[in-house]
Amino acid sequence: MNCPYCGAPGTRMETHAHLGRDHPDQVTMYREDHKAGLRLKFALDCPFCDEGLERVANPRGRDPGFLEEFRREINLVAFDLLLYHLHASHAELVGLPPIAQDEPTAGGTR
Repeated sequence: MNCPYCGAPGTRMETHAHLGRDHPDQVTMYREDHKAGLRLKFALDCPFCDEGLERVANPRGRDPGFLEEFRREINLVAFDLLLYHLHASHAELVGLPPIAQDEPTAGGTR
């Protein structure tokens, strides 16, 4: 597999570690006021399409220092989600084989 940002080769695990180490600036973290209180979120855009991801990092959102304290872990979660998206939608662009599609069986058997 190749890094989607710089093309560095490696296994999925090596690429995951590389992303967290060399491309942490790709993950955006922010605080959002919500009717239920403060929400701490992270976001990451796909480098190949308009699809991005956005998740709540701390559902309770009570600790304003959470994003800084757990920045590395949040980055790794974001990159893990990105790697799943890349394999499912852009495998050929990162040097992975496409995910095999199950062929429907004749007669609709399950």
